[in-house]
Amino acid sequence: MKEERKHQSDTKPSAKKTKAKVGRPVGKVDPALIDEICAWIADGNTLRSFCRLNGKPAWRTVYGWLFKDEEFQARFAHARDIGQDAIAEDTLEIIDEFPLSTGGDNPRLDSVHVQYNKNRVEQRMKLLAKWNPKKYGDKVGVEHQGGVSISVITGVPQSDTE
Repeated sequence: MKEERKHQSDTKPSAKKTKAKVGRPVGKVDPALIDEICAWIADGNTLRSFCRLNGKPAWRTVYGWLFKDEEFQARFAHARDIGQDAIAEDTLEIIDEFPLSTGGDNPRLDSVHVQYNKNRVEQRMKLLAKWNPKKYGDKVGVEHQGGVSISVITGVPQSDTE
């Protein structure tokens, strides 16, 4: 009997089992949310800080949307460029801020506050140089002065008849 059952199941076409996808289906992203994300990034803020706000998607979800939506990807890249300019402008505001004074009757500048602001600006400038080296990086170039002369030696004797 058991052999007959095996034989009968072998003749039936096998149905392939497909696994159900886990998680929410990825649909079209809400355009208002895309506008909000791009505005946040263009102000020089981070995506992670946006995603930490209540009711906002996780940052991995946003990167998933970026991977699948080319229009969103282009807008996000443009917002990043604008955000980098905003960060560069923030460095000017940090440096222009007058440092705190300490000492009471004998006022003097607070060296800790000066160093703190210096570190803030340097870190931002290093990040900008990494993110966009053409715009914010140090100029690295090789300059050459003088001429170049080339002599070609073939090793073949030249004849005087030519």
